[in-house]
Amino acid sequence: MKIKIDREMCIGNGACIAHAPKTFKLDDEAKAIITGESDKDELVLRAAENCPTRAIILSKGKKQIYP
Repeated sequence: MKIKIDREMCIGNGACIAHAPKTFKLDDEAKAIITGESDKDELVLRAAENCPTRAIILSKGKKQIYP
């Protein structure tokens, strides 16, 4: 699964970290970044679904999965 974060949309809510703590963390600007480690796909999907600004974009191959 490919993960992209729209940093302009990210408000640093931290919901992504609560659901997928291996995959996401906040940087010095309190914006979400991808750590390089990976949680299970269903946890990453749950993190994206719980992002209040829909800043996490998920895709597999050429197909966008979320949002």
